[in-house]
Amino acid sequence: MPHLPSLPDDARLVDVFKRYPDSSMPLLAYHETVMRGPSPFTLGERELIAAYVSGVNACAYCHGVHTRTAEEFGVPAGLLAAAVADVDTAPVDEKLKPVLRYVGKLTRTPSRMTADDAAAVFAAGWDEKALHDAVMVCALFNFMNRMVEGHGIAADAAYYALSGKRLHDIGYDGLARLVSD
Repeated sequence: MPHLPSLPDDARLVDVFKRYPDSSMPLLAYHETVMRGPSPFTLGERELIAAYVSGVNACAYCHGVHTRTAEEFGVPAGLLAAAVADVDTAPVDEKLKPVLRYVGKLTRTPSRMTADDAAAVFAAGWDEKALHDAVMVCALFNFMNRMVEGHGIAADAAYYALSGKRLHDIGYDGLARLVSD
C-alpha cells in the first residue's frame, strides 16, 4: 500500500513518475545516461550493479526489477541472490567482484571508503571511468531505493518480470515516453 493517498492501492513506481513528472522526467533522463550511456560496463553489468545495491539495501522492488532486467541482458538466474548473500563465493566474474565489494561498502558504510578500496577495482583491470560509472550506478540506486521505500511502492515477481523485460526492450528513455503519454 503506497504512502501517498493519491496513488492507487497497487501503485508502482511508474505511478509516482506519472503523478510527479516535474521531478521524474529529469530523473529518468539521468537513468538513461547512467544506465545506457557509454561505459566500460555492459548494460547487463550496470543492471547487475543496480540490483546488487538494491539487494544490499533490502529494497525488494528495485532488487526484483533490476535482477530481472539484468537477467534479460544475460546475467544468469540466481547469480544476484548469491552475490547479495556472499559476493566472494557467488558465481560472479572475478573481474566484477571488486566492483561489487566497492559498491557494497559504499552502500553500507560510505564514510569508510578508502583509496585501497579503489585500488582493488583498478587492480582488477578497471579504469577510472569504470569506477566513476560504478559509483554513479550505486548512488542512483541508493537514491531510488529510498524513493521506492519512502513512497511505499511494492510489487510481486510477475511485475518484476514485466518491468525487467520492458526496461530491457525500451530502456529508460522509453520508460519516460511511456510515463509522459
